[in-house]
Amino acid sequence: MKSKIIFLAIIAIFHFSCSSDDSPQTMDSNSGDEMGDTDEATDGNNGGTDGGENTAETWITIPVPANPGAGMKWEFNADVSDDFKYLAPAANKGSSFTKKWEDWYHNPWEGPEPTKWKRENSYVKDGMLHILGDRPAGTTITNTGIITSKIQVQFPVYVEASAKVMNSTLANGIWMLSTDDTQEIDIAEAYGSDRWNNPWFAPDRMHLSHHVFIRDPFTDWQPHDEGSFYTDGSTIWREDFHRYGVYWKDPWNLEYYIDGKLVRTRSGKAEIDPQDHTNGTGLNKAMDLIINAEDQTWRANDGLSPTNAELENKENNTMKVDWIRIFKPVQQ
Repeated sequence: MKSKIIFLAIIAIFHFSCSSDDSPQTMDSNSGDEMGDTDEATDGNNGGTDGGENTAETWITIPVPANPGAGMKWEFNADVSDDFKYLAPAANKGSSFTKKWEDWYHNPWEGPEPTKWKRENSYVKDGMLHILGDRPAGTTITNTGIITSKIQVQFPVYVEASAKVMNSTLANGIWMLSTDDTQEIDIAEAYGSDRWNNPWFAPDRMHLSHHVFIRDPFTDWQPHDEGSFYTDGSTIWREDFHRYGVYWKDPWNLEYYIDGKLVRTRSGKAEIDPQDHTNGTGLNKAMDLIINAEDQTWRANDGLSPTNAELENKENNTMKVDWIRIFKPVQQ
């Protein structure tokens, strides 16, 4: 790979700063719903149901594609998972939303310039989460939405979302981040626009990655191999909803899935933390779930902020998430 491409790939990250003073809850491995205990009683391993002959598959019963391990099965966690089948207006989202989500980042930061996150740029309607990009008149600011889970997740865990990315130069992200901003897992990061300066960030690529950071002095390591910019050779990701999942198996093993297919693995110190930013722990910290869009600084500096004319098309600048679900492996 050309050195310039590698350099651009390395800097293609969400820029974060500041540590949170909050102490969010961590998902209890025993707090989920045992398969069969919910209204949509399922077994996450085989997608079956306990009911009649023609029971439709649901967001819960879609089989978890990852292997939970010998003697284990997948348990659905209802405390964190969300199918967004409620109304949460931009200005007053209501308890169905706020019991699981904060419509902000996990600390007071307002976003990477020229992004300004706004609470009113996230909302739930038509059974889906919407993340909107727009611009205040007469400015070069790009407003977008962001939501952060109130309960953290911790390995071993499978996280999967059904989402449709924007037809926009804005970055669309479904990811996880530790409270101190030192460990990150990018479940999906996408750029849906046909306007791009580098083919690694074209609409047929899906960025599947992770980061390990040292905050002071700031140092970031992430993979920059070709596989971290996944393509199946034909799919334009903005054109439909797709399932994006990661099995965070342990601190040294990640498995990435798209539409139920294993498309990428990272294993061992050489692929997780070769520069020892974590002091030998790997990806060991509980993380917040985050869904957002950004006008990333490096792309804005490269002329890839959405134009005023592009932002007039709200549909093109809206990321949609049908659901996000979390499973933990438990003893059978």
